[in-house]
Amino acid sequence: MEWWKERVIYQVYPRSFQDTDGDGIGDIPGIISHLDELKDLGIGAIWLCPVYSSPNADYGYDISDYCGINPEFGTMADMERLIREAEKRDIKIIMDLVINHTSDEHPWFQQSRDKSSPYRNYYIWRPGRDGKPPNNWTGFFGEGCWEYDEKSGEYYLHLFSKKQPDLNYHNPKVLEEVKNILRFWLDKGIAGFRCDVINLLYKSSLEDGKKRLALTGREYYISQEGTLEILRTLRREIFEPYNCYTVGETVFVTPETAKRLCDGALDTVFSFEHMEVDQFYVKWFKRKFSPEKFGRVISKWQNAVEWNANYLENHDQPRSVSRFGDEGRYWAESAKMLCVLLLTLRGTPFIYQGEEIGMTNFDFKSLDQIKDVESHNIYRLAKKLHIPEPIRWNMIRKTTRDNARTPMQWTDGQNAGFTTGTPWLPVNPNYTEINVKSQINDPDSVRNFYKKMIAMRSESEILKFGDFKAVETGKHIFAYKRTYNGQSMTIALNFSPFEQKFEYSGETLISNCGTKVFRGILKPYEAVVIKN
Repeated sequence: MEWWKERVIYQVYPRSFQDTDGDGIGDIPGIISHLDELKDLGIGAIWLCPVYSSPNADYGYDISDYCGINPEFGTMADMERLIREAEKRDIKIIMDLVINHTSDEHPWFQQSRDKSSPYRNYYIWRPGRDGKPPNNWTGFFGEGCWEYDEKSGEYYLHLFSKKQPDLNYHNPKVLEEVKNILRFWLDKGIAGFRCDVINLLYKSSLEDGKKRLALTGREYYISQEGTLEILRTLRREIFEPYNCYTVGETVFVTPETAKRLCDGALDTVFSFEHMEVDQFYVKWFKRKFSPEKFGRVISKWQNAVEWNANYLENHDQPRSVSRFGDEGRYWAESAKMLCVLLLTLRGTPFIYQGEEIGMTNFDFKSLDQIKDVESHNIYRLAKKLHIPEPIRWNMIRKTTRDNARTPMQWTDGQNAGFTTGTPWLPVNPNYTEINVKSQINDPDSVRNFYKKMIAMRSESEILKFGDFKAVETGKHIFAYKRTYNGQSMTIALNFSPFEQKFEYSGETLISNCGTKVFRGILKPYEAVVIKN
């Protein structure tokens, strides 16, 4: 059995995890200092967001040296120590693989600005059309995809920030460079990669795309056949020989596309469809969360894809308890309810730092408090479109990625125990109530409920490998059955602040509300696991 099917993976956003040198920025020694606690929680692997050398235009997702460590986070010796110390605790390390684009400060790009350079064709350079960009494509940060370079006299393609030029996979030398990068890190002992926007690698054409509200041109750059060929090559030559786990971040992916991506290419993919149930078309336009739609989407993916990568939040998504639960009166209940959901679905669970203590969104008061480049770009675009200021601010504060990037809340002391200096993002004021220190010795805490659920999953063949079948996807209740070798469990979740009827019988294995014998009534935000 593949190790990644039996373990729970914990995502660390290094910048916000733990600072040890007082500069207000988390670092690798800070991660090492909490390995024992993660082991106690039951974590089997850590997904580490980028720690590579970077000018931080997109906080590490703009890489200037794939084989170097950003000095803000530490040294290569620190990284090697993290790998060793994690291994001692039987915790594997997964790194972020960002190979759709580099930083514009990467030596490859700097040399590519010279038309005679052998690196010119590492990127996608094109002349303009009558003084305008080469085509009508738009990108993921709400702006055009082409940037004019005075030195070159041409435009380069960037699907994200202009500081993140896209690599050209029509040039076979680029893929060879990527193979060398992968070998470098795998030889150091890492166990896998989370592959950033991995289904965007290959651009099949540069002609004008169908005009859309967002992502014009996507029919030429999302999930192209060329991308599948690249990933299958990497799997055959690198991933399989190293027994390397891969999970792809895949945008606009359907279950059918996911199955193609996992056919000789990736092991698993992150889908986004369940993250879209509270939005109109794009994430900046919100609508009321629908548990019914949420349950149907999750059920669709559970049934269609053999093995899912399950998550409810990450460094790009607002906090799940604020989004799908109740961060007020039923904060603890809804945080625990979401824990039950995450750890009882079929697939590999991913817990994001702070999720295990029920961290919530930050109540941002102004754009000055936000560092996220995506949020600033969208705000500027909304202003250009003459969207009224109160509306565009409401768009940003609810969706900004910085909701998930505020510092980890360790204690009720200064700066939540994150740093002795000034934190790079403000600490959520609720750290005095929501923190690891206050929860670690409280048997009824959110953190210890996560520990209990992780242990239950580890010990249960049903929860790890059982089939999935939806029982109810209603207005308030999402319920499903897991079955393995003739034995089954039923999981029922109440997504409302009111009692709900769910007529079912069996032995109550666990309830987030302390119910010992379930009698057909779910309390507000209650989750029960019933042995049939």
